[in-house]
Amino acid sequence: MAAHGSKMTNQALAVVAWMLFFIFSLPAFAAVQPDSLAIKTGQMLMIGFRGMSVESAPEIAADITRHRIGGVVLFDYDVPSRSSSRNISTPQQLSSLTTELQKLSKIPLFIAIDQEGGKVNRLKSARGFPPTVSADYLGRLNNPDTTSAAARQTARTLKAMHITMNLAPVADLNTNPDNPVIGKIGRSFSSDPATVISNITLIVGAYHNEGIIATLKHFPGHGSSTTDTHLDFTDITTSWSEQELEPYRILIASGYNDAVMTAHVFNAKLDPLYPATLSKSTLTDLLRHKLGFKGVVVSDDMQMKAIADHYGLETAIRLTIEAGVDILLFGNNTSYDPAIASKATDIINSLIQQKIITPERIDQSYKRIMKLKNLYLSESR
Repeated sequence: MAAHGSKMTNQALAVVAWMLFFIFSLPAFAAVQPDSLAIKTGQMLMIGFRGMSVESAPEIAADITRHRIGGVVLFDYDVPSRSSSRNISTPQQLSSLTTELQKLSKIPLFIAIDQEGGKVNRLKSARGFPPTVSADYLGRLNNPDTTSAAARQTARTLKAMHITMNLAPVADLNTNPDNPVIGKIGRSFSSDPATVISNITLIVGAYHNEGIIATLKHFPGHGSSTTDTHLDFTDITTSWSEQELEPYRILIASGYNDAVMTAHVFNAKLDPLYPATLSKSTLTDLLRHKLGFKGVVVSDDMQMKAIADHYGLETAIRLTIEAGVDILLFGNNTSYDPAIASKATDIINSLIQQKIITPERIDQSYKRIMKLKNLYLSESR
């Protein structure tokens, strides 16, 4: 009897122990689930900020640690305040800033910049960085050695500054040389798709050799516009042609799989209701299904007036995610809102809770983002 009773007691204790483990594990398990979704939604945000150091930018530090944002974007000039004090002063300061930012994040950050060369150039020689040339200059010369050398210098500069993602090169055709935001300021390589393709191929190759992520822009083509999406609604319906898709078509078919940035242009030939960033027919049907792009889609700045002046923030975020965008970029440099990451996070969570956006849709973007990060950033920390 004593032996039998001892066996029963041991079994009972085992059951009680298992039940206690199960009960005390429930809160932890429950906490993991929303955290997991919070991480995924956070990775879909890229935020601009003011500050030359993490210490002087507590908002972005909180965005990284609390909201788990997936990326930041850097500028040398603060447009809302018309100040040259933003994120970049010297190579030493910038290297320190990017290192500090990266240390804050458990998942490696996309640290992005617009370093096209020429007039769109955040790392200026006046601040101690190497001089650059424009896409127009490289396209006119159309010399593979010159283009490769320029791209290699840019990539090595970014690498030295711990910048992981260049929001370049521009794939827009120079179909309207008077275009105020593309052709007129030398951002396009050429009106000839073959010249654009050959130069971009060399540039992307140079970036990859240094471990820098490229971003083709602005899909489906901004080169024919007559107005600037930073300032207002931009309609390219009558000026755009399918030829403007050719750089994307060829590069994607050749295996390009980094990132593509959307344009805020309206093109009724592709979508009679919405500009490209908000257009499922443009981004999912055309870019993903027809052209076969499997990489990360990044929105152009969601605070630009072509979007912000015509759509409420919740509507813009909903349509952008439904369209197929993976990373929503809020540059905070058209207008400045230090709480934009918190607002965007709350909106995305609300859309999920209302079952307007599904967790499966968020997971699609998260997987693409993490695939790109694992490819380029796993050894960058």
